[in-house]
Amino acid sequence: MPELPPVVDAGWVRAHRENLVLADVRWFLDGRSGYDAYLTGHLPGAVWVDVDTVLSAPPDETGGRHPLPEPTEFAGALGALGIGDATTVVAYDADGGPYAARLVWLLRRTGRPAALLDGGLTGWPGETETGAVVLPEARLTPVKWPQEALRSADQVSAGDAIVLDARAADRYSGANVLPTDVRSGHIPGAHSAPWSANLTPDGTFLMPAQLREHYRALGVEDGTDVVVYCGSGVTACHDLLALEHAGITRTALYPGSWSAWSTDLSRSVATGVEPG
Repeated sequence: MPELPPVVDAGWVRAHRENLVLADVRWFLDGRSGYDAYLTGHLPGAVWVDVDTVLSAPPDETGGRHPLPEPTEFAGALGALGIGDATTVVAYDADGGPYAARLVWLLRRTGRPAALLDGGLTGWPGETETGAVVLPEARLTPVKWPQEALRSADQVSAGDAIVLDARAADRYSGANVLPTDVRSGHIPGAHSAPWSANLTPDGTFLMPAQLREHYRALGVEDGTDVVVYCGSGVTACHDLLALEHAGITRTALYPGSWSAWSTDLSRSVATGVEPG
C-alpha cells in the first residue's frame, strides 16, 4: 500500500477495502451512545472503537477526562477488535472526524498506518449495515507514546510554542461552560483554532494549501513548534491531523487539555476572544 496520508476519501477506501479495517469511533458530547448509533447503521465491516475505554484511561484530576491509555491496554483492546501489527486502519465518526481523529493520531504517532475517512459517515456515498461486527483477534505490539509528541501543563506554560485550542469558539472565550468544566475560558496565550475550521461547509477537509493559510493566520509558520489542546485531548487530534495534512509536523498534544488545566487552581485562565 502506498504511503498513507492522514485523510483519505471514499474512493480510496473502496479501492483498498480488502486490506483495511474500518473503525467506527462515534462519540457524542451530549451523552448519546456511540455504540447504539453504530448498531443502527455503520460502514460495512466496521468495528466499533470506544473513545472512553479503548482510546482513554479512566479520568482523573491530573490527567483530565480522557487521559492517554497505557500502551499495553491500548494494544490489547485494539487487538481484541481485530487490529494488529499488519493492519491498516481507516477511522470515521458521525461527520468530520473530531473523535475518530484520536484513534488515527495515536496510531500514526506510534508508526501505524491509519487515516481519517474524509466526511465521515455523513459523507459516505455507499451502503451501510446494521449490527455488530466481530473480527478475529489480532496481535498489536505495544509501543510507548513518543514523548516528543506530548506536552505537560508545565511545558505548555513555558511559552516555547504556539498553543492552539481546538474547542468551539464559545468554549474558548468562556461564554459556554460545560457542566464538567471547573472553570471557563482558555489557557493564557492560546489561540482559538476550532477543529471545525479545518473543514469545508460539506464536512470534508480543506485542501492542504488552505489549511496552511488558516494556521499561518494563527502564527504557525514552517518550523514552528505547535501544541494543541481541547476539552480533554480528543478533538485536539483533529487539529493535529489537519496540521500534518498541511505539511506541518513539529506538533504535540497536551493530553490533559482544559479538563486538567482548569481543575488545577494554581493555573491561570483567560477569557474572551483574544489569547490573553
